[in-house]
Amino acid sequence: MKDFDLTGKTCIVTGAGRGIGRGMAEGLARHGAFVVLAGRTRATLEETAHAIGGNSMVFTADVAQEADVVSLRDAVLARSGKIDVLVNNAGVNAIFKGIERTSLQEWQQIIDINLTGVFLCCKHLGGAMTQGGSVINVSSVAGHGGLPRSVPYCASKGGVELLTKALALDWAKRGVRVNTLAPGWVDTDLTHGLLGHDVHGQRLLDRTPMGRFATPDEMAGGVVFLASDASAFMTGQSLVIDGGWGAE
Repeated sequence: MKDFDLTGKTCIVTGAGRGIGRGMAEGLARHGAFVVLAGRTRATLEETAHAIGGNSMVFTADVAQEADVVSLRDAVLARSGKIDVLVNNAGVNAIFKGIERTSLQEWQQIIDINLTGVFLCCKHLGGAMTQGGSVINVSSVAGHGGLPRSVPYCASKGGVELLTKALALDWAKRGVRVNTLAPGWVDTDLTHGLLGHDVHGQRLLDRTPMGRFATPDEMAGGVVFLASDASAFMTGQSLVIDGGWGAE
């Protein structure tokens, strides 16, 4: 278990108030990390902090706003003096419509949060890391293959995948690793309605070889692996946790 021990590590998780982000934050805390819970809604962040039970810090920030990201960096460094792990999880879902009906505003919102937010957090938070740091950018199966009626979302996640590879090359000599974790369909409050849909939900279940959506907790093992010394020689890679979605 020593390879997975995160005791003494300061880990930032964006979008930590619910869903995958909360599951990841709780998993990091279970392995000893001090977890900085960042997001736009303080109430849900406080709920995650309560679930973790004390070894955490809440900070309200919008990752698409550079000033917020800089303030987050400064607050974490003032509290801990270092940043060991950054989990760029904050994001918005696909809007499921054809590109002909997609407005520029809808496109820009998805790109701003899902891709520009990752850029800003890598620049200011990852940029403050030293030897042994780990950046984990949360991508998606949509970063590895197209999804119907989801052009902006797929573009944003595909961008995250290649941002990760390029940054891994830049930071390898610094001793900072950069990888992605790419979930398949996960049952969260944002996807629960889709899962319950008679047509679309069943289509996604049929398309997933394991026949179900993941739970948020099932993403925790992957993020702990990428955050810890167990993955010390791994950088520029994508860890896909998708129930077999990409195997076909």
